[in-house]
Amino acid sequence: MLIGQRIKEERKKHGYTQEELGKLLNVSKVSVCGYENGTRTPTLEVFRRLVEILDITPDYALGNDVNVVYEDEEKYTTKLAKEDIAIITELKKHPKLYQKFCEDPKRLIDVINRKINL
Repeated sequence: MLIGQRIKEERKKHGYTQEELGKLLNVSKVSVCGYENGTRTPTLEVFRRLVEILDITPDYALGNDVNVVYEDEEKYTTKLAKEDIAIITELKKHPKLYQKFCEDPKRLIDVINRKINL
């Protein structure tokens, strides 16, 4: 879903409508809408053109834009989406909840899903 949010955000920054971006990518407006909503995945060639047209990096589009682990060598760098970091930062403001997530993240996610009926 993150890729869709980023495509939409960047499309709007560049002032393109879904239809205009679709024409630049040689796909339909429906395809662009699907990419943004997460119901369609662009082909590799469309993805390549998409990052070129929107002037973004593939890492950014895929949500791998922030180095979170860094050592002296590049091979030790790990990237996360800024949105993921925001979630973790907010969660850490609630120590008891954070501890519950650390103990059994799957169980807590299941509980949250049941509570909000996802």
